[in-house]
Amino acid sequence: MNTMREFAEVSAEPAVRGFLHEPAQPNDDALVLTHGAGANCQSKLLIALANAFADAGYLVLRCDLPFRQSRPHGPPFPAMAARDREGLRRAVEILRPRTPGQIFLGGHSYGGRQASMLAAEQPQLVTGLLLLSYPLHPPRKPAELRTAHFPQLRTPALFVHGGRDPFGSHEEMRSALALIPVRSLLLEVEGAGHELLGKKANDDLPSKIVQAFQEFLRE
Repeated sequence: MNTMREFAEVSAEPAVRGFLHEPAQPNDDALVLTHGAGANCQSKLLIALANAFADAGYLVLRCDLPFRQSRPHGPPFPAMAARDREGLRRAVEILRPRTPGQIFLGGHSYGGRQASMLAAEQPQLVTGLLLLSYPLHPPRKPAELRTAHFPQLRTPALFVHGGRDPFGSHEEMRSALALIPVRSLLLEVEGAGHELLGKKANDDLPSKIVQAFQEFLRE
């Protein structure tokens, strides 16, 4: 049976806090998973995904970004985004001695954006990215694209995006992915909004994401 326990590494700043999902049958790979601007690592989506990846053999660190550790509510401050990226880098490095295999980095919305920016800055940090509901632009502001770093990405990335996401349509996402010079793929979730898992959630979506991620990495 997979196990989950609270996790904290506070020997350096920023601290890394969250939950560690340890698989019953490890595949020797690991995943750092983080949340969006309005949530924390206890979001329904992150818990479901962490459990699904652990079921597939991954060691998963589901963690709070530094901004959320500093205050329980409210959005992140743009001026502190680099600190959030440093928190993700530390989370990856903390997992490195715990697993002999590959390490992947994933995040929902703001967390995914910071993960992708970190990967663009440090191309050797992780083997692949899982970007959930990437916030391509603010709602109703399609000209304000958040893609400046896409041409610098050298890490394969799977994007998972809902068909009703106001932060970007599937067509807009496909156009944005064309800016990425390495392998990327858009997994379209029809009928889903920005949270991907709604009140009428498709219970098998987390397992579908895991399967799509594994197939994407094998290509």
